Amino acid sequence: MSAAWGGLRLWSLWLVFILVGGCASLGGEIDPPTVSVNSIRSLPGEGMGPRFEIVLGIANPNKKTLDIVGVAYSIEILGRELVTGVSNEVPVLEPYSEATVTLNAGLNFVQMIRLFTDLGMGEAPPEQLEYKFKAKIDFKGLVPTQRVEESGSFALNPTRT
Repeated sequence: MSAAWGGLRLWSLWLVFILVGGCASLGGEIDPPTVSVNSIRSLPGEGMGPRFEIVLGIANPNKKTLDIVGVAYSIEILGRELVTGVSNEVPVLEPYSEATVTLNAGLNFVQMIRLFTDLGMGEAPPEQLEYKFKAKIDFKGLVPTQRVEESGSFALNPTRT
């Protein structure tokens, strides 16, 4: 009886290894989608404080369709997280395709006041402000969560021609 039990345990262990190995190979390696900030504009207030519309360009550089469950995102300016939001309204990204996604986000008043205080305390305000866009993208299925980041700058006092 113990020899049969030992053989059954050995076969069970092999079966587990085969299943785990098979599941690990299903996900494959996924390159993170390329995300670019196309535009940011303020929206009319609706009682909840300032809101912003952020238009993103998302490109899928993979041979696999990416079905996005949701996106959590933030925008930092000079290291202060000013704008945050989440959305589950993201289109399916076909292989090697691009999509435009429009997100709505709220403003963090406390961080905005701190930023204005920091800008007012310096000798002269900078001509350019650095921003950082961060997003966490969750997918359906076995595709791992991806984190993307884009940095850039914008003029504090744009010149008009």
